[in-house]
Amino acid sequence: MRLVWQLAAVAAVAFIGGRGVMAVDGDPWLTLCIGVLTAVLSVPVYGWVVRRTERRTVTEVAPRGAAGAVVRGTLLGGTLFALVIVNIAFLEGYTVNGLGSPVGAVGLLGYMAAAAVTEEVMYRGVLFRIIEGRAGTWGSLLLTSVPFGLLHLLNENATLWGGVAVVIAGGMLAACYAATRSLWLPIGLHFGWNFAAGGVFSTEVSGNGTPQGLLDAEMSGPTLLTGGAFGPEGSLYSVVFCLLTMFAFLWSARRRGRLVPMRRRSARAADVTTLSR
Repeated sequence: MRLVWQLAAVAAVAFIGGRGVMAVDGDPWLTLCIGVLTAVLSVPVYGWVVRRTERRTVTEVAPRGAAGAVVRGTLLGGTLFALVIVNIAFLEGYTVNGLGSPVGAVGLLGYMAAAAVTEEVMYRGVLFRIIEGRAGTWGSLLLTSVPFGLLHLLNENATLWGGVAVVIAGGMLAACYAATRSLWLPIGLHFGWNFAAGGVFSTEVSGNGTPQGLLDAEMSGPTLLTGGAFGPEGSLYSVVFCLLTMFAFLWSARRRGRLVPMRRRSARAADVTTLSR
């Protein structure tokens, strides 16, 4: 039941924020304001619901060190995507024609902030964390990354391979949470990747019909290289970099003793017996 309440609360904020962005009809400054407001509200709503349903201190969104973690995550996400673009450009699959739309990048800043925070709170803060308590870190990584990728198949220019690539990206974000036991670094990583993709390099983001960002650029070449209509997230380079980063986070989680084993049936039965007394 706690999972239902937590998902419902975060989904409500995401839905209201999404409707607000649609209502402003592409105005970049209003999109920025509504997106940032949605991102800012999602965290305290999550914290309040978790405190009410689990009766504990919500350490995964503790304010101490939050700003630094978000900045580090943003730099990491932006750098990873820049490496993808550099590799594609090296094979002449990405070309910059000049300056694009700085104002469009402003709107994408708010949109990507809202998407990063609400999706991380929902998938890593609620789903991954709760499922991990039963299925362990590896089981939860799989069980939450697959629906995360499948959700992106609903996008305008979605492809099956693009969905698979996002499953791997979801695994990277889950591993990031497992290593840090905080939502701040995954939020920054998610935001940095998405904003670099759409807001800076003006590429398609998850086949979502992304408007032009800071650069006027175009992509050409085989889909395996560029990701095609889905965008560079569907590129083989993205898959490789996300896999490498995921295993690096999982190694860090293992070294810190933060990998959670799958609970045995006997342990779950003992918990039920204890709760029934």
